[in-house]
Amino acid sequence: MTTRGKFIIGLLLVGLLYFGINKLVSSGAVFKKADTQSVLLNSIELPAATGGSRANIVVPLAPMPGTAPADKGTPLTWEVMAWNSQMAGMLANGGPRSTMGSAAAANGFDMQIVRQDDVSKMQADLVKNAMDLQTNPATPGLIVSIMGDGLPGFSAVQTELKKAGTQLQIIPYSVGKSFGEDKLMGPKEWLDNPKTALGKTIACYLRDGDQNIALKWCADNGLKVNPDETTYDPEAVNFMAASDFLVAAEKYILGKPEARTKVVNGKNTGVKVDVVADAVATWTPGDVNIAKQRGGLVNIVSTKDYSNQMPNIMVTTKRWYDAHPKEVLGLMTAFAVAGDQVKSHPEALARAADIAATVYGDQDKPGAYWLKYYKGVSEADRNGNVVELGGSKAFNFSDNLSLFGLDEGGTNIYAAVYKTFGDVQSKLYPKELPSYVPLNEMLDLTPLKNLQAQYKGKAVAPAETQQFAAGDEIRQSVSKRAWNIEFNSGQSSFTPAAEHDLNQLFNDLVVAGRLKVAVHGHTDNSGDPGRNQQLSEDRAMAVQHWLETKSHSAFPDGRVQVYAHGATEPIASNTTPDGKAKNRRVEVVLGN
Repeated sequence: MTTRGKFIIGLLLVGLLYFGINKLVSSGAVFKKADTQSVLLNSIELPAATGGSRANIVVPLAPMPGTAPADKGTPLTWEVMAWNSQMAGMLANGGPRSTMGSAAAANGFDMQIVRQDDVSKMQADLVKNAMDLQTNPATPGLIVSIMGDGLPGFSAVQTELKKAGTQLQIIPYSVGKSFGEDKLMGPKEWLDNPKTALGKTIACYLRDGDQNIALKWCADNGLKVNPDETTYDPEAVNFMAASDFLVAAEKYILGKPEARTKVVNGKNTGVKVDVVADAVATWTPGDVNIAKQRGGLVNIVSTKDYSNQMPNIMVTTKRWYDAHPKEVLGLMTAFAVAGDQVKSHPEALARAADIAATVYGDQDKPGAYWLKYYKGVSEADRNGNVVELGGSKAFNFSDNLSLFGLDEGGTNIYAAVYKTFGDVQSKLYPKELPSYVPLNEMLDLTPLKNLQAQYKGKAVAPAETQQFAAGDEIRQSVSKRAWNIEFNSGQSSFTPAAEHDLNQLFNDLVVAGRLKVAVHGHTDNSGDPGRNQQLSEDRAMAVQHWLETKSHSAFPDGRVQVYAHGATEPIASNTTPDGKAKNRRVEVVLGN
């Protein structure tokens, strides 16, 4: 046979093979459901890494889920906000309802995804579902996705759930997180001098994730906050209540004033003033609307900086959770399979974005819109100023081990997030949130540990990790705060009273997982200047050592830098005991 003939036959064979594979994929045969054990072991198991490095593991591209409803499996409703952190969940389901060939269907689910931006409605729906399950155990279950840092406030629903004979339960798996999408947008001068935010007003949905970004930024910069959204304090950062994240953006765009009563030093002056939204805490598409419709604001801080703040946390009722252990495991597996696909393959991410657009039901925002802002972009606003918009990430199985502290030598990152923002909210709003549910009453890591045991020794896609270069200086400061960590007199050892402040510092820095940390040591002017210089360095290094010893995964090499200033940078007079005490300090700077 001639060379030309062989070439033609080869082309025919390739064509037949291509169409045969496509026929097989479209038929759904490649997704034939195996038993639970094989699905758990084989869905995430990957080919062995080459060269022994987990970083070399390649996740094969799986066939895309079909479009026809699966019409079988355990019924479940998943309420979600319009939020890009859910891409893995979208792909896992194949559509608003579980489709043929989807990971959800393969793991025995017929799940309906419903958009719900109203947190109070989510709470009410959980209570109703708990009551329905009490009278009819066959009632379809309900899970809802919320911002992880907002769970302490959300946990206020516990009182009503207990009346229904149950309580909140976390699904111990996160499908992703916000990574820049949620943010505080404000005037550019706030970046250079945070104190210019005093006397200004931030529009946001109160007592939830976006306000938490603003509150943490205020705390990290030592700014006073007015917790009463009905008054105006010219010496504090004020807030303006919005019914949701999009309305918060509208309040800035429209610039409509609100009448407030002025307070000074906590006392009502009786003077009425008009207040407008000077800044906004929101997320996509709120940030996009601000940039396109009015402009004038830049990103002050976002979840790209506070990179651990906002994982997507799913909660349900303990009644459903306890009655469906196999289903919980199957749901986690479906999300893990899809998470690897979304993280590894543009085709899978694009399909997930199309599904998200259908779920969110906004005809003006197709899949391309959600895909664009999932990745995050830098665009010019209406005034020509460049601003970063969007940004989220999908999680895989290894990311979840890292989030919940089950990786080797890891830290329960979510526990630090939960306590940090639970404490912030309960301190500012004692009437609305006098207390919050302890995390250990809602979080059961047993299913995640069971999956981890089954994957032991198997090759799985690695978690994302943040790398820090030891020699890199902080170029853009996000915050600067003095910490009154107590040391024994003339020494670099901590007093027993320092433990509380050190743990608070630890949690704060874990939340800001992507930012570099600069620890600056200072002393008063008592004693020898050379000795003070060395003491300030020793104390700063003691803080660095404490952080890195407590969690090397949260504080890897190069993240924490040490600077010693001795008595050269006082912030108060050294002529009084009170002034000396203020000068004996450790300042922590966070930045990129």
